[in-house]
Amino acid sequence: MELWILIGAAVLLVVFGLYRFFKARKIMSTLTEEEFRQGYRKAQLIDVREPNEFDGGHILGARNIPLSQMRNRLVEIRKDKPVYLYCQSGARSTRAAMMLNKKGYKDLNVLQGGFKKWTGKIKAKK
Repeated sequence: MELWILIGAAVLLVVFGLYRFFKARKIMSTLTEEEFRQGYRKAQLIDVREPNEFDGGHILGARNIPLSQMRNRLVEIRKDKPVYLYCQSGARSTRAAMMLNKKGYKDLNVLQGGFKKWTGKIKAKK
């Protein structure tokens, strides 16, 4: 009996993970660094990492709106302009895109591989 409960739980986890994966692919574009570079200057570039990570180095021109603060700072993000998101590896920016989509944002773009894969210009606090 316990084995069936464990198997059922595992199946539910896999199904939920697949649902989130395909939902994320539907609501946002995951862009290569080259694609990201082509559009981010005409968009709202948002770094969703925490302030200490942002201060350690970020893409030139990015605003820091951490995922942990995003719900309270939605007024800072316009719905009528593309939103380009990135974090350290891509996980938090995907969660941010899903949250923004629920709030009615449409043009959502995420940097594939996150900041750790970025080779372009960066700015760091001295």
